[in-house]
Amino acid sequence: MPLKKSAAQMVADARARIEEIETPDGIALLDDPTVQIVDLRDPRERDRTGFIPGSFHCPRGMLEFWVDPESPYFKDIFAQDKKFVFHCASGWRSAISVATLQDMGFDAAHLKDGFSGWEKAGGPVERKTGD
Repeated sequence: MPLKKSAAQMVADARARIEEIETPDGIALLDDPTVQIVDLRDPRERDRTGFIPGSFHCPRGMLEFWVDPESPYFKDIFAQDKKFVFHCASGWRSAISVATLQDMGFDAAHLKDGFSGWEKAGGPVERKTGD
């Protein structure tokens, strides 16, 4: 049975209504204390490819629960008065995620080309050391 809407269409719909940050602009925001970069990727992705220095890891499956102050899973970091910039590997998961957050009333943006675009542009990458 065909889907009502493809994943690609969901991403396109989300991108049409959210704030997208180009990679060079994201790199320029890295040292801004009023900005928090949030990594939505799976922990194995972070372990394998590294992560943006100072980024906060929020697995995609927990996002809505960690952002909602009324959820038992709420994380205080999301109560800070900062600009939140979400990213995944290529910008698909983060686009849909930010659209969902927007629907919840949470103001956020996403890194348009994700971590892969960040790496390609020479953005700093931290790697996990030891276990």
